[in-house]
Amino acid sequence: MGWGQVGQHRKHGQKGGRKVGRHKHLWSYVLRYEPNYFGKTGFKTPQSIRGKPNTINISQLDQLAHKLTQQKQLTKTKGRKPIVIDLTALGYQKLLATGKLTKPITVKVNSYSKNAAKKIQEAGGQILTEKQTRKKTEEKPEETDKTETETPKD
Repeated sequence: MGWGQVGQHRKHGQKGGRKVGRHKHLWSYVLRYEPNYFGKTGFKTPQSIRGKPNTINISQLDQLAHKLTQQKQLTKTKGRKPIVIDLTALGYQKLLATGKLTKPITVKVNSYSKNAAKKIQEAGGQILTEKQTRKKTEEKPEETDKTETETPKD
């Protein structure tokens, strides 16, 4: 065939995009220099499908509360009662802890970080999740005392 002795041009063929001999006489090369040559690498979900939660930091929350009170969308109450902000209605899914909170705020949000909850509680506010608000609306009114019940005596 014109290639002289056995073994000449042995490594130069192509098999479907793979180099020849990777599972046989070049196996030590694969192990040393290309350990990820064989095998599947997995499927990565595209960014368009994978949704990122819309987040807000505590510093932005403080500014938002100030802005909404100036626009008279939130009503200030006398005393030191916390302002109630529904972040789920505003399009936010998660509350993060960057920044400082200057006033007590009650926040309704789906998820939050531990540090954010700690900072809000230190400022005198609280966080309500969707589960907590559902429980409050579904609770039954308290029944009257049943300490003394009339039972028929035999």
